[in-house]
Amino acid sequence: MRHIDLVGQLQPALHRPQHAPYPDAIDHALFRAYMRTSHDVGGEPDIPIRWEEKQEEQWEVNTYVTCECLAWRGIWNAEERRRRQNVDLGQTQYLGLPYYGRWLLSAARILVDKQHVTLTELINKIEEVRKRHEKKSPR
Repeated sequence: MRHIDLVGQLQPALHRPQHAPYPDAIDHALFRAYMRTSHDVGGEPDIPIRWEEKQEEQWEVNTYVTCECLAWRGIWNAEERRRRQNVDLGQTQYLGLPYYGRWLLSAARILVDKQHVTLTELINKIEEVRKRHEKKSPR
C-alpha cells in the first residue's frame, strides 16, 4: 500500500519538489512507484463497476478498422499500438478518454510522429470533418 501513496506523490498534480534520489536511497516501494504506468491499476482501491453490454458505436468500429489498416500497412505493430494507447498517454488522458478514444489519439500521434502527415494537415482535416458534420446535423 505504501507504493500507492508514493505514486500519488509522483503525479504532477500532487508533485512536491524533490531532488533525484541516489540509488541507495531508493527502496523497493519507491522503485515500484517510479516504475508504475498509468494503466497498471492492479491492486489499487476502486469502486465496483456495473457491467453493461453495449453495442459499439460507428466511430468506434471505424477507429478499430483504421488502426488495423495502419498495422497492415506497416505503420505500427500491435505492441507499439498498445504502448502508445496505454503507457505513453499519462494518467489524465488514460483515465479521461474512452477506450477507442485512446486508440484514435494514438493513431493520430503515430501518423504525425512518423511523418506520414504533418500536424497542420491533420488539424485541417479535423476541421474539414467537423464542418461537414455540422452541416449534416445542425444544432
